[in-house]
Amino acid sequence: MVSSRHLELNLTRAGNLISEAAESSDFVFLPENFAALAGDDLLISGLGEAGGSGPICTFLADTAQRLNIWIFGGTLPISSRPDGSEVPDGRVRAASMVYNPAGELVARYDKIHMFDVSVDDNHGSYRESATFEPGEEVISVDTPLGNTGLTVCYDLRFPELYRELFTREVDLIAAPSAFTEVTGAAHFELLMRARAVENSCFMVAACQGGAHDSGRRTHGHSMVVDPWGDVVGELGVGEGVLTVDIDLQLRQTLRRDMPFHKQRRLLS
Repeated sequence: MVSSRHLELNLTRAGNLISEAAESSDFVFLPENFAALAGDDLLISGLGEAGGSGPICTFLADTAQRLNIWIFGGTLPISSRPDGSEVPDGRVRAASMVYNPAGELVARYDKIHMFDVSVDDNHGSYRESATFEPGEEVISVDTPLGNTGLTVCYDLRFPELYRELFTREVDLIAAPSAFTEVTGAAHFELLMRARAVENSCFMVAACQGGAHDSGRRTHGHSMVVDPWGDVVGELGVGEGVLTVDIDLQLRQTLRRDMPFHKQRRLLS
């Protein structure tokens, strides 16, 4: 997607793309900040989503049920923590919600690593921690795709998170992203392939990709990488749908033939 500052427009575009994807897919993955990218009212949006009943959560639940699909909802701003307590200091959480075909929320992962960096682009400085409170809990969820780990964007630079998911024997890890044009061109594919190979699992990343009305430019290149490190699907830049068939037997074969999950010697 190339999400805008306008929530309703983003939900309309997401709805159209999800409907297109659902014609041939049972599992749909959305980008980071798919409904609210660089908006001025993230706190207001997050307050509205507290308790999981706001317009974004309702959209995801209703769409999953209507189309009889699984939806991995990228991220959305939410002002409450998983335990129901309020996020302090006027901040929100970046929550990745997973809904089953009954429209039920079956998992929530709150992005752990905040993108606080300086980048040589027209934005210059990014300070996610000023707006978002980091999460603390590593999350995986059982789905018909197997045991699925949940991560988000900047998490890709922290292999210890993925190693924890590896110990849980995940089959697939989602990494919805909004990489900047500069950092994405340099490192996104490299990180996706590395995380897939070192953890012997599929990596799936739906991405923001293009020029946004905020002035921000994102890298795009939504992709699926298999456990061997091959990119088996890539979208490029701009809005669209990437559909990929994956063979989960590949993961099982690799773990049988290259059992490095049993050969670790330096354990934390």
